Amino acid sequence: MGRPNQKRRTRKDLLQAAARLMKQGSRPSLEEVAEEALVSRATAYRYFPSIEAVLLEAALDLAAPEPGDVFGAESPDDPFLRLRMADVALDAMIVANEGALRVMLANSLNHSTGTDRDSAPPTRQNRRTPLIEAAIEPVRDQFDPVALDRMSKALALIIGTEARVVFTDVLQLDDADARAVKDWAIRALVAAARQPVPDTLPDT
Repeated sequence: MGRPNQKRRTRKDLLQAAARLMKQGSRPSLEEVAEEALVSRATAYRYFPSIEAVLLEAALDLAAPEPGDVFGAESPDDPFLRLRMADVALDAMIVANEGALRVMLANSLNHSTGTDRDSAPPTRQNRRTPLIEAAIEPVRDQFDPVALDRMSKALALIIGTEARVVFTDVLQLDDADARAVKDWAIRALVAAARQPVPDTLPDT
């Protein structure tokens, strides 16, 4: 896991470097972002095809909710309510930046086509998992560790940009109906994670 983790850190370092330079009021080049991130120009180009791609995603990084902004001392301890809070906060950011996120999604799909997943750098930054983990951290002792891990991964399928694309483009649901479906799915996953974990999966 060391090498994939290092790749994710390098990608995040580049985005954070771009964000710092943008906060200074400049529009940096990819070379300047690489220098700020203490990596080579060639490394930066391995992770991002252009400075436009870096700046687009860096701006989204700045807009993404942090766990500390969502959860506080007065937050509920019910798993469903905490996960719903995380989803609502992230979805609000997605709605406010939907155009840019769709461009980022298209860029990541184009960039990942035909690449070797084991050797290629990651094409996406994982913003949803930290929110999901922060939501379940105070209540993780309520779940079997295996079930908790499965629930966290399953939640990543319904929390995020892709889910909004499915609800709006594929299912053509309005926000109220989409919210009802997501609430149902979160409740169902929490309930499923409370059940005993089978030793083996059934044959298919």
